[in-house]
Amino acid sequence: MKIYIDGKHYDREDARISVFDHGLLYGDGVFEGIRIYNGKVFRLRDHIGRLYDSARALALEIPMKETEMQEAVLETVRINRKENGYIRLVVTRGEGTLGLDPGSCAKPSIIIIVDDIQLYPKEYYKKGIRLVTASTRRIPPECLDPRIKSLNYLNNILAKIEARRAGALEAVMLNTQGFVTECTADNIFIVKGGRILTPDPAQGALDGVTKRTVSELARERGIKYAESTVTLYDLYAADEIFITGTGAEVMPVVEIDGRKIGDGRPGPLTSALIEDFGKLVAV
Repeated sequence: MKIYIDGKHYDREDARISVFDHGLLYGDGVFEGIRIYNGKVFRLRDHIGRLYDSARALALEIPMKETEMQEAVLETVRINRKENGYIRLVVTRGEGTLGLDPGSCAKPSIIIIVDDIQLYPKEYYKKGIRLVTASTRRIPPECLDPRIKSLNYLNNILAKIEARRAGALEAVMLNTQGFVTECTADNIFIVKGGRILTPDPAQGALDGVTKRTVSELARERGIKYAESTVTLYDLYAADEIFITGTGAEVMPVVEIDGRKIGDGRPGPLTSALIEDFGKLVAV
């Protein structure tokens, strides 16, 4: 494995960053998780665009043009000869002092890791998964805009711990007003009356790249799609539910908080979108 750090590629055992890097000390930085399918990087331009938007929102100036970053990612994939896998692209504030002041960091650090991805068992896509609602609330947009994909994921990690302790794969996170936002690492969708609804980013949901892709696939099928305010009642009363993410892709949900969704099996619309997504990434 060769890992890119600030313009050079290192063997895994030699890949190092400073203990004074503010990404480590304070979670000060941004990242993207990107899939590789059949030797092609999926939606690279969208991911890079979101990375730079997140950085601008944090007043973090990335010392590369977007086109240069795209090429650095592609080069690292080529060097690692990875046909199918996962890319973790990280930009930290860089090395500084022990104080919070980002002005002590002279230059951001750029890290690109290309590795295998641990896929979910195929049975999950056929039988569906169950979710629980976490007591941990999503950080409100007034405090940190959810569209910023920052290195500080402690909020999501606490909710993930709740899911694991409940024996569930994922947990639904609510905002401080009690509306549904997303899961710990995935966007969530409901199907009701042939229409798809998903929480609006203004409620605290990440604007996921896979989410955007699925919305396009739904519209191509002529399915009505909208971002809106979603409640737990909407989840419990849904005909179908599915989640999306870089790792999960399109995953059916058949139970939430002990309540069966629909007939307790992946619904027809969800199954159709799983098939459509599979065809898209296979090209």
